[in-house]
Amino acid sequence: MYRVMLARPARRFFERADAELQRRLDECFGQLAADPRGLPGTRPLKGKYTGYLRARIGAYRVVYRIDEDDRTVIVATVKHRREVYR
Repeated sequence: MYRVMLARPARRFFERADAELQRRLDECFGQLAADPRGLPGTRPLKGKYTGYLRARIGAYRVVYRIDEDDRTVIVATVKHRREVYR
């Protein structure tokens, strides 16, 4: 099992999201804790997010990186797909 930590922007987004999206994100974070590379739609990113992966949650993207030494998943941001890569 991995420990999932939310960076400030991700935590802020999660707190402001509606209840349905919070439920879906909670489910995603649980799956990240179990197997961070096993989510459907997980892909490595390029450019300014080199070293990060993304997971698709409907129209939203969860951008995270994995620290294998500490067995931690750090969620950098959660945003709508039209905003996340800007």
